Amino acid sequence: MGILENKARARFFYKYLSRVYDQVNPFIWNEEMRTEALDLLDFDGEPLVLDVGCGTGFGTEGLLEHVDRVVALDQSPHQLQQAYGKFGKRGPVDFHLGDAERLPFASNTFDIVWSSGSIEYWPQPVRTLREIRRVLVPGGQVLVVGPNYPDHTITQKLADAIMLFYDEADADRMFTKAGFEDVEHVLMGPSYEPEVAITTVGRAPE
Repeated sequence: MGILENKARARFFYKYLSRVYDQVNPFIWNEEMRTEALDLLDFDGEPLVLDVGCGTGFGTEGLLEHVDRVVALDQSPHQLQQAYGKFGKRGPVDFHLGDAERLPFASNTFDIVWSSGSIEYWPQPVRTLREIRRVLVPGGQVLVVGPNYPDHTITQKLADAIMLFYDEADADRMFTKAGFEDVEHVLMGPSYEPEVAITTVGRAPE
């Protein structure tokens, strides 16, 4: 387990990163990638959407291009403070400070759950994915963006020491074990690192 797959360490990390997050983030997770990921989802019929690990609201902002309201959750009060500055506390986003492993929502609530840049901090990713499946309606969609496992041995060791990195086979295992169906993966990234991220979509059983 990487050092940032610890909730207290991750909160401390984002206490400081939140100040520059929106300046750093585009080098790894940019608007073109976000659009590519959003195109994998079906937004027909005014779906109710949850953004897990919303951070400063970069993914939330993209979701609001497709729906009028988003429910968003993050464990970092410092990241949420940045998000409040963008959307306000009583705007189109219903913010919650909380833990992805224990979502404060009723079962069968959301049509879509989106999570970008969060899974790498989850100590128990399968447990968290099961919790996401719990709050999805039957047939609801999940989309998770995480860091693709690097190819080289040295960078693999470094990655493993920091946080969760995984490949398509790992994602298949995690999402299937969590009970999702129709699981598919798309590798994406900026032009200089086109496979830095792995985006996985799936559906809750009907």
